[in-house]
Amino acid sequence: MTGKTHIIGGIAASLAYAYFSGSDPVILTGAGIIGALLPDICHGGSKIGKQLPIISKIINLIFGHRSFTHSILFLVIIAFLMKTFLPYETVTAGLIVGMVSHYILDMGTRSGIQLFFPIDFRVRFPLTTKTGSMAENVIFSVLALVSFYYGYHALSFYL
Repeated sequence: MTGKTHIIGGIAASLAYAYFSGSDPVILTGAGIIGALLPDICHGGSKIGKQLPIISKIINLIFGHRSFTHSILFLVIIAFLMKTFLPYETVTAGLIVGMVSHYILDMGTRSGIQLFFPIDFRVRFPLTTKTGSMAENVIFSVLALVSFYYGYHALSFYL
């Protein structure tokens, strides 16, 4: 999936989580966007990889793409670090929700993800799409509609 699809996926997931949990949608969504981009730190051409090229190259050399940073292990480590060093539940929740949205979207691609790293087994959905395809554009559009729906309802947090 492209960066824009991961971003809208993080927004949609964060706003839906805010709606159901009653959390602050602005903080949750900001953290969700970062979480939606974070797993691609292992890819130098990604939005986050371009911002942190040295870290991206090191992670890619050690682990490759869509392995460690796309795993449950990475998710647990990030959650632990967030709870330890930045104990704001809404920020942690947004980051984790964004990461999970990224994982789900990448499971919809042909190469899938190594969800159970270090076990060399890739997880993907039975129906997959190619990055940048018309199907991805449809997914993007649906996620945009979901974002508008939950964004509208999440505004009740401020009313």
